[in-house]
Amino acid sequence: MSAGDQKNGGDKPKDAVAEVWPEVERAECLARGAALKWASGVFCRPEHLERLSQYRKRESQRTSSIHTRLKSMVQSYLEGVGWGLEQLREARVELKEVSHALRKAGLESNRNGDGLKSLEKLREVSIDHCQLLAAVSNLPRLYSVRSMVLETERLVESRRLLEAHARLMDLERWQDDILWQLHGAAGMAGGALSAEDQELVTKYFSGVGQLVEALGKELWAVVSSALALARQNPTPFVSAVRIVEREEALDRALLEERGGSSRPLPSGRPRCWRACFFQVLEEAVSARFRSVSYLHTRGPGLAGHLSALQHGVMADLATVRHLLEHCVPSHYRLTGAYLRASHHCLHAHLAQVSSWDLESGEIFAVLNWVLHIYNSSDMMGHPELVTEMKKEELGPLISTEGLEQLQNKYVQSVRKSVSEWMHKALQVELQDWQRDQEPDTDHEGFYQTSLPTIITQMLEENARVALMIGESLRDQTIQMGLYEMENLLNRFREALVEFGKEHRRDPSSNKNKFYLHYLLASISNCIILKKSTESLQQQQSSRSAGQFSRTPPNPLAALDRAVRRACRLVMDQLLLDLQPFLPGLLTRPWLVQGDPTPKLCHVLELHLELYGRVRPPCRQRLQEEAQWLMVVEYVRALMQKKLVCRSAEERKQLAQQIVQDDQQFREIFHGLEGEGSVPEVNPLALLPVLAEFIRLKDPGMLTLEVSGLATKYPDISEEHVSVLLDIRGDVSRDVRGTVLDLLEQSAPPLPAGYRPIFTDILVPPSTMAFCLPTAKCA
Repeated sequence: MSAGDQKNGGDKPKDAVAEVWPEVERAECLARGAALKWASGVFCRPEHLERLSQYRKRESQRTSSIHTRLKSMVQSYLEGVGWGLEQLREARVELKEVSHALRKAGLESNRNGDGLKSLEKLREVSIDHCQLLAAVSNLPRLYSVRSMVLETERLVESRRLLEAHARLMDLERWQDDILWQLHGAAGMAGGALSAEDQELVTKYFSGVGQLVEALGKELWAVVSSALALARQNPTPFVSAVRIVEREEALDRALLEERGGSSRPLPSGRPRCWRACFFQVLEEAVSARFRSVSYLHTRGPGLAGHLSALQHGVMADLATVRHLLEHCVPSHYRLTGAYLRASHHCLHAHLAQVSSWDLESGEIFAVLNWVLHIYNSSDMMGHPELVTEMKKEELGPLISTEGLEQLQNKYVQSVRKSVSEWMHKALQVELQDWQRDQEPDTDHEGFYQTSLPTIITQMLEENARVALMIGESLRDQTIQMGLYEMENLLNRFREALVEFGKEHRRDPSSNKNKFYLHYLLASISNCIILKKSTESLQQQQSSRSAGQFSRTPPNPLAALDRAVRRACRLVMDQLLLDLQPFLPGLLTRPWLVQGDPTPKLCHVLELHLELYGRVRPPCRQRLQEEAQWLMVVEYVRALMQKKLVCRSAEERKQLAQQIVQDDQQFREIFHGLEGEGSVPEVNPLALLPVLAEFIRLKDPGMLTLEVSGLATKYPDISEEHVSVLLDIRGDVSRDVRGTVLDLLEQSAPPLPAGYRPIFTDILVPPSTMAFCLPTAKCA
């Protein structure tokens, strides 16, 4: 064979292996690749080839070790296979033996089948004998069933419950034994108890079921009247408890005895009379609340009804704890059961009461009873009751949602009442404005009416009452009161507007004789209401402020609007009183005689005297507004150009008269600086400045004077300066143009906090039909 043939022949086993296991070829390729990668890493340098013999020796040792392990593993597998084959041979032999034995047993059974038929007659005779034996043994019981039923009925009617229950247990045991004997005989016959036999026994013992119902009825009647019996004769109740315990023991014994056997439980078992005992007890408790009607508990009767519930429940619990608890086993925990039943019944009853259309006083009674009285030491917080059951086990008497609904109903009811009272108080206030006498004064001499007292007392009282329930309800009530306060103040401001319109229609009417006095009283009332509002806001918890509504109330803003409206009306009345004398200002007669300044001062004195009846800080505000009004009207009269100077002497005289008027005004307003804040720009300071402007002898200095005037009063316009130049009567066109150009170029912006005075003074249009050829027009 050639080398090529040998090579081809040598590859045939590998090809065969590759065909049987394709994974082998892939594994070999991976191994060769890994080996090549390892060798290229180890022999990357020529000097590393010196260790080739070492690596070859190590790898040959590793290969021989792997071969040895493979041979050992294959040998162990072969030994296991041999042992398994030996076991299979032994099993086959044993199966042949078993099959032979079964074949012999089958043949023997076929030969004995004829002998069994002769025993069937004997079995039928035995069954008949057993039935006859059961009938003979049960005849005395069957004959006495009717008499025992009648006797047990008499015992139940006379409430001899323990004896009646003993007879009843005997009857039930007889019925169960007879049914079981019949069932056993039917089972020996190869069938079940026939429906006829079962119906016959049930019919014969039909009185037993009625006795059970009658006895149960008497038992539950005794349990229902346990509270009354405990105070008189607890013996029937003790008997009822003993019967319940007997029944529980019998139910437990029957379940243990027959739970895994074929013998069925007697009819009606288990009775679970202990659970019925507690159910009847809870129904007896709930019966106390069923007679409560809607009409008998309305109004003041609801508080009395809740008080009666408190005393009744606590009296019943005392009876249970001190008397009935000793009549039952300790594991009954009768006090806790009665406590739980009372709580559930109260929960249902109060849910019914809460659904009624209650008024605020009734809702308060319910909330106070639920949140404070019920959990107090006088009721469920009593030391002896706390040991019986924890509050967490009972749960809340009214759910959180129910309490929120009750509180919302309370707030809405109070809101309706507050709204009605505020409306009535406002109507009384409007009627007081029409009285033919001055408003009342307080101990400090300030004007006031009954409105703020009524509103303040009502809101404070509602907040105090709500706090007796809790801070949350107090905060809701205050929030509601602030809303209603805001609504009242808006209506109050509208009433002031109508009051002012009515007075302007007929200012001379005697009906409005004390118009100004009641305006001032209204301002004082607003000051009192502001203090009350701030007090209510301070009482609110910081965490609850604004959480009841997306848009919180803002009564202080409404108060400010009402005060500003009243002050505006007061200033309108001052202007109306000054109006007859204002046309005479800054005229030729005024320049000569000084009239009508004393009359104006007299009107101002009367008004300022009345402003003293207003509470601070509005008193200072009115005095300041009066000062501004007087100066504005004075300058407005000056702007009318009713007096134009013809000479330097007239300018000097005009300036002196303006300074004299300013002195008279200052004497009237002398107390303003000492009683309150002084405005940044004193309007009276304007009159001496204007007088100095008019008195100035050198017209060339007017530019400097106007510059200072514009710096101090940046709202002064070119028209105002032009009128002042006209009043001087000695200003040339060049000087006028220079002055006006300077004013136009140096117009400064209004500083922060500056109150304009010239903005309110309009310059009347010129009566000339053509424009004078001044430098300004050019």
